[in-house]
Amino acid sequence: MLTDTAIKKAVPQAKQYKMADGKGLYLLIKKAGKYWRMDYRFLKKRKTMALGVYPTVKLKEARTKRDAARGKINSGIDPMEKVDTPDQSMFEFVAREWYGKNKHTWVTAHAVRVLSRLEKNIFPWLGEKSIAEITPPDLLSALRRVEERGAIETAHRIKNTCGQIFRYAVATGKATRDITADLRGAIPPPKKTHMATITDPAEVGGLLRSIDGYKGHFITRCALKLAPLTFVRPGELRHAEWSEINFEKAEWKIEAKKMKMARPHIIPLSRQSVEVLLEIQPYTAHRSKYVFPSPRTDKRPLSDNGVLSAIRRMGYGKHEMCGHGFRAMASTLLHENGFPGHIIELQLAHAERNSVKAAYNHALYLKERKEMMTWWAGYLDKLKLKTFSTT
Repeated sequence: MLTDTAIKKAVPQAKQYKMADGKGLYLLIKKAGKYWRMDYRFLKKRKTMALGVYPTVKLKEARTKRDAARGKINSGIDPMEKVDTPDQSMFEFVAREWYGKNKHTWVTAHAVRVLSRLEKNIFPWLGEKSIAEITPPDLLSALRRVEERGAIETAHRIKNTCGQIFRYAVATGKATRDITADLRGAIPPPKKTHMATITDPAEVGGLLRSIDGYKGHFITRCALKLAPLTFVRPGELRHAEWSEINFEKAEWKIEAKKMKMARPHIIPLSRQSVEVLLEIQPYTAHRSKYVFPSPRTDKRPLSDNGVLSAIRRMGYGKHEMCGHGFRAMASTLLHENGFPGHIIELQLAHAERNSVKAAYNHALYLKERKEMMTWWAGYLDKLKLKTFSTT
């Protein structure tokens, strides 16, 4: 028979192991946590039933669940047979309901990350608890596990997600308040990191000359050449499709589902950007929907490491330049050259915190943005040719 003391003292080992209690109930000790299980036989078949995760489900409750399951078996009912509707007050049920109503507004990669973080870090410990009964210490205990492995920023993101779930629960009458407000300051702030970038005009010119002289794959070189001209996110660059390019209007229009902020975005194409696209068009347009397909297969875009690896091969270290660095480069130099902040932010497709301004129109200030992108491309040409002025 197990005791609370023995359970608390149990520590994970190299291999998972069991601590038996009786009548088929045991605690499975794994590196990821402590899990209640019950083995039983039904219709001559051996089965294993999950009864929750310790310490959310304590020894007394696990035994109660085991006895209830045994009672069903004695009555000729398989306790694992789903005959009842799920408890709609459980945190996991509410969370999945909230997720289902919101995932269509997010890009696919973000939607996958949100659900994966909940499934790995929250559901095992809080999924079976009534959302109205979860206390701030309960949630903090789960978040501490994330913090202790060094993923502080992830812990904050999960807390923010849980806050949205609790607010949804309040709106639907399943909880009375958002408990995440009580955790303000409980998790240390993440260390602020800045994307490695180059903003000195002379060094920018050197980078652009290195790109022109890049000896790697032709597809990668063209992607490198377009990156500073358009300063889109690396994922947006890699997933560019020929159907999005309008040569007549000199525009690249990205649909909402591919954007980080889940809203459509227009990139005005300068003459230099069009030249890059016309350079690669005969090579990829007839065989792939992607402007920059993977050199290994036309069915996938260039890998997320393609541009970054090329930057490293050109001799730029991780603290000097990265794929996102072209965005910071453009933002810094455009601001320094007097372009309005709201025009720059619109072209960067950044989030707008002001709820009034957030009524986003992807064609907003398009004329001004086209003028800015034309100037920017010309400015880069001057830097590349060493004709910039330092005064």
